[in-house]
Amino acid sequence: MSATVGDFLIERLHAWGVRRIFGYPGDGINGVFGALSRAKGKIDFVQVRHEEMAAFMASAHAKFTGELGVCIATSGPGASHLITGLYDAHMDHMPVLAITGQQARAALGGHYQQELDLVSMFKDVAGAFVQQASVPSQVRHLIDRAVRTALSQRKVTAIILPNDLQDLEYEPPARKHGTLHSGVGFSAPKLVPYDTDLRRAAEVLNEGKKVAILVGAGALNATEEVISVAEKLAAGVAKALLGKAALPDDLSWVTGSIGLLGTKPSYDMMMECDTLLMIGSGFPYSEFLPKEGHARGVQIDVKADMLSLRYPMEVNLVGDSAETLRALLPMLAEKTDRAWREKIEGWTAEWWKTLEKRALEPAKGGVNPQRSVWELSPRIPSDALVTSDSGSCANWYARDLKVQRGMMCSLSGGLASMGAAVPYAIAAKFAYPGRAVIALVGDGAMQMNNMAELITVSKYWKRWLKPRWICMVLNNQDLNQVTWEQRVMEGDPKFEASQDIPSVPYHKFAELIGLKGIYVDDADHMGAAWDEAFAADRPVVIEVKADPNVPPLPPHITMAQAKAFATTLMKGDPDQGNVLLDTAKQVLSAVLPGHKDEKK
Repeated sequence: MSATVGDFLIERLHAWGVRRIFGYPGDGINGVFGALSRAKGKIDFVQVRHEEMAAFMASAHAKFTGELGVCIATSGPGASHLITGLYDAHMDHMPVLAITGQQARAALGGHYQQELDLVSMFKDVAGAFVQQASVPSQVRHLIDRAVRTALSQRKVTAIILPNDLQDLEYEPPARKHGTLHSGVGFSAPKLVPYDTDLRRAAEVLNEGKKVAILVGAGALNATEEVISVAEKLAAGVAKALLGKAALPDDLSWVTGSIGLLGTKPSYDMMMECDTLLMIGSGFPYSEFLPKEGHARGVQIDVKADMLSLRYPMEVNLVGDSAETLRALLPMLAEKTDRAWREKIEGWTAEWWKTLEKRALEPAKGGVNPQRSVWELSPRIPSDALVTSDSGSCANWYARDLKVQRGMMCSLSGGLASMGAAVPYAIAAKFAYPGRAVIALVGDGAMQMNNMAELITVSKYWKRWLKPRWICMVLNNQDLNQVTWEQRVMEGDPKFEASQDIPSVPYHKFAELIGLKGIYVDDADHMGAAWDEAFAADRPVVIEVKADPNVPPLPPHITMAQAKAFATTLMKGDPDQGNVLLDTAKQVLSAVLPGHKDEKK
């Protein structure tokens, strides 16, 4: 039997190193699925519950492995469902290829069922390369360009295949005018700035008395280099969320996360530093960086368009983080005055005590959610992979989870989409089947789309080398992050019609589909729940009855935020009789006389 276009597609992807595709079938893409079947396992297919989840998994696969992530869907709604997950990859600069079906070529332009203008639809999210195939001989260079573009530019690309084309006999391009003869292969270049620019950067850093470093996802593979530079400069290091695993938290000068979900030492370090070194980070919130003009700046990034975007840097270096830091290190002078470093270490030590006190504080309306992650830290394996959803759970992930050397962590960063934690954790487990994987999820995201993907876990978990896959759900019956944003940013009481969500027995649902369920409504049982989950013989869902009124306080309370929260209480909040008055004391104490205040 002659090879079809679908057969060629699978063979070509295999030649590019693709070994796993996430997706969902449909008649618009059946020709490719037939080829997947005939390929007899050369490429593993993971069937999801919804196409959006396939795109999230492809994004997560790229994040955790550094490889191309691939997702596949049928025409029409199958293709459109991919969009959110693809935007997650797009905004976090991940190489992902989307493959979708399309209606037959002769029907296009006829308002046919499930006929969408997919090229136009994908143009923004996959603008680096999106093409619809017309003839069999074209498919070769479409695949090669889509994969090479995704890998080299760290972008999302897309290929659209009309359904009648997929079953045609594949024809190689003819040797004549108007044809292309592409090939397989890409190796990332060594990207290092010129010595002249490195010396300019070293001059700035050497002259600094109080150097602060901010690392992001671009520093995940530069742990040793960042440590060496930080030690030489006697600097402290803050971590953007996507760079949480770049440095372990047992280093006394690592101040933790930065921003609204960040820590007080990270904020204080940025406000008092005289020099900022930013490595592989697109951290978006400039108000948490030094005030413009108060610090000199050096930035390293592989993408030139991300340089000097959040803060006006004096020296901008286009380069790979690890390679650039290795080249920069010999040019840096060892700082003998360690007073700045010691100050940062003092802030950080005090902060961990504060977090412990907050985590162990009893809650009045359920388990203190901070306790759930605090108890995880001493129990988590050093090679675990952790994913977090967006929402209030991301606060506890950002602040309370102590990362160890060797761990991997991620979440939806630039897009900050709800519903990514479970598909991320599934992709992580497929990539590393022998390692423990933990997903931290709020009940809003769980109900939105994460819950259905537990069925995917049920379908596949017996294939995994070790069963340790744990999803912890914070059940507080509240869209909690938005509730607090309404209170503190808008000065509005909780709007119950939009914020209250039904309680679901998540642990019982897990048991219904063959997983293990654990229910926790007593904070003192939280540690034992984690122990039981790690020892289980199958994947686990831990449902925590969490208190929604434990505030995800930012590291710095502005006068405007304090006023907004006071206004909320004056208007009358439905939960005012609970712990909100205790929260008010925390919020207002941060801006009362005797405390450091932001002039507004």
